[in-house]
Amino acid sequence: MPLYEFRCADCGPFDVSVPMSEVSASAPCPRCEQQSRRSLTPPRLGRGDSAAMRLHDATARTASEPDVVSGSLPGVSRRPSRPVTTDPRHRTLPRP
Repeated sequence: MPLYEFRCADCGPFDVSVPMSEVSASAPCPRCEQQSRRSLTPPRLGRGDSAAMRLHDATARTASEPDVVSGSLPGVSRRPSRPVTTDPRHRTLPRP
């Protein structure tokens, strides 16, 4: 069912979910019962509660709000305890 937005003069906007065949130009406000006019809004295509939508929203949020790590894990060394390789040719490779 589509979701329509109505605006009460006293309480502000609220949403009503009704079939397309039953929508009217006004609806009673759920708080004060005053008749409120329907607002024209863009379609809400991304509104959903599926796991895919939650994953999409979380992924999009990381672009502007990345999680920042401020240190290493306690008890974990960044250097390996033993050499990774014993091949002498690897010693000539550039190091970061």
